[in-house]
Amino acid sequence: MTRDTTNAFGSLDGEERDALLSAYALGELEGAERDAIERLLADPAATGARQLVADSRAVAAALRQARADEPPARSADLRRAVVAALAATTGASAPRPASRPARRRLSGWLPLAGALAATLLVAVTLSQTAMYREVAHLSKNAPRAEARPPVLSPAMPRNAVPAPERFVVPEPAPTMGRAVGNADRVRRLAPPRGPIDRPEAAEWESRDRYARFDENRFLAVADRPLSTFSIDVDTASYAVVRRFLAAGRLPPADAVRIEEFVNYFRYSYPQPAGNEPFAVSLEAADCPWHSGHRLVRIGIAGREIDRRERPAGNLVFLIDVSGSMNQPDKLPLVKQALAMLVEQLTENDRVAIVTYAGDAGLKLPPTSGDEKRTILDAIDGLVAGGSTHGSAGITLAYEQAREEFISGGANRVILCTDGDLNVGITSDTALVELIKEKAREGTFLTVLGFGQGNLQDEKMEKLADNGNGVYAYVDGAREARKVLVEQLTGSTITIAKDVKIQVEFNPAQVTSYRLLGYENRRLADADFRDDTKDAGEIGAGHTVTALYEIVPAGGDAPAAGAEPLKYQAEQPRAAESAAQGPASRELLTVKLRFKQPEGTESVLREFPLADQGGRFAEASADTRFAAAVAAFGMILRSSPSKGEATLPMVADIASAALGADEGGYRAEFLDLVRKAESLRAREPR
Repeated sequence: MTRDTTNAFGSLDGEERDALLSAYALGELEGAERDAIERLLADPAATGARQLVADSRAVAAALRQARADEPPARSADLRRAVVAALAATTGASAPRPASRPARRRLSGWLPLAGALAATLLVAVTLSQTAMYREVAHLSKNAPRAEARPPVLSPAMPRNAVPAPERFVVPEPAPTMGRAVGNADRVRRLAPPRGPIDRPEAAEWESRDRYARFDENRFLAVADRPLSTFSIDVDTASYAVVRRFLAAGRLPPADAVRIEEFVNYFRYSYPQPAGNEPFAVSLEAADCPWHSGHRLVRIGIAGREIDRRERPAGNLVFLIDVSGSMNQPDKLPLVKQALAMLVEQLTENDRVAIVTYAGDAGLKLPPTSGDEKRTILDAIDGLVAGGSTHGSAGITLAYEQAREEFISGGANRVILCTDGDLNVGITSDTALVELIKEKAREGTFLTVLGFGQGNLQDEKMEKLADNGNGVYAYVDGAREARKVLVEQLTGSTITIAKDVKIQVEFNPAQVTSYRLLGYENRRLADADFRDDTKDAGEIGAGHTVTALYEIVPAGGDAPAAGAEPLKYQAEQPRAAESAAQGPASRELLTVKLRFKQPEGTESVLREFPLADQGGRFAEASADTRFAAAVAAFGMILRSSPSKGEATLPMVADIASAALGADEGGYRAEFLDLVRKAESLRAREPR
């Protein structure tokens, strides 16, 4: 443990320290206390602290599920029950006696916590199947829980009823630092996190919908010297895959989008000069998974804006409260996430809340951001039930946004849903046209996905892309804080829109190339100069990264190229065309077009790159870490282009390129790599 971390907690006894860690696990800490805990958890030596946070989340999830039919508990009562259960399982001293009113509030929780703790102790010595039955028996006979309906897994169809012995609890939120590596111990202590021994489990998983796509191939420069695509700052794919790995399952290939993996992380790219909205940095190095190939990294950094300079916000929370959201990792997590955002608002902001389920409703008229209690009470009062009339809710939300429109402000609808819009306008085309029209009028759309089992990932990504907004997936309180607090300014302030990239390769230096990811962001080359073609947006402080794998001139090109022409002479090939043009040692030129947030005409910028022949080990930490993340995605997709990439190689590259790692997200990536390696090892040969 570092000196600073030790000093921060040196005055606390073990019980007080554990209580703080449990409070953090339940999302109760803020400000300096939360920051101190996160510094502690990021310390490589703080294994025990990370384990306690993971265990607290697992036990809290079990307690909430066992009392799902009861009114929500006070957070302090839940925390005491969690500490009591953990104390019983570890032999630690019990929490200090509570006050008389607190003891009365805990009267319904502590027996359940004690029973859970006893079962957890027994479970360690039982076989896995026997343990599940023991926990199921406890949950069935826990105090005041006999009459509650069967618990449905988030992955089940709504009309499915699990067998009584198959108790299901939600998976805990992802943990800090290296805690994911301790997930096996958590599973031994906690009830199972998914349906057990159900042959139809694969059918339940199929309710999630991910867009199918073919990976980018190598293209011959002689035939295709231009590569054109729209930038993307979505990050949902990485969080979705993290959820799968944390639950002990490998993700489906189509859930893995390489660009969203790479762009999940912040990179220390230089800031723009003057009034430019962003800066561009380029780097080339050896490709770690293909000997003889080169890897090019394109980095774009959006201009940072101090949070205190954030323009006034006109925000409409559009919340899905349909029956499909009645799961612990859906509406309850939505409430927790939005409460974090509300704490960041000021008197300059206006907030409205619209819900949809059967009929759309205005739950909170536009309210000043400094009336936090009023806004939080409206959020707390949300309950799930009914079918999902999504289009009616979207229409009402945009009406509210129009009525409070702030010229020059951040006008945005924030949609929170699992994406299951099954009543009303269900046509993707009709919804997209509605959202595109509103985006042209100046109101953008941010989409936050929640839950599993019927996650309509494909639809949500499409809506956000056409609404000039961001699509993120929230798999826990920590991700909610990252998206809605840490990235608040970038998520609500667009500094450049319709940002397109076109890379022109020099045939004298490059034989063929492949863009890693961005398959659903590809544009026709002619679209680059067409200002009527929509593209991606960059928010304040956002970074965007793109990687190309390149075969140098004279290399063994994987691309087959076009078939020989029958009726006309062949076009000059690489070396010949290079000889006809001006000699250049430039590898490529990156061209960017973008519009100002209120503009209609694009501006062009160009950035050439001359390859200096650097080795991969000499590349910047950002380039090496981005390469490791991309290789991880290719391995999870079983990509035919992954070459010599292996999970141990990914771990070695990433561990040497952690850098400052603010927030511990890169260390968490290492945990996911090791988890994937463990799951791959169990696969049948």
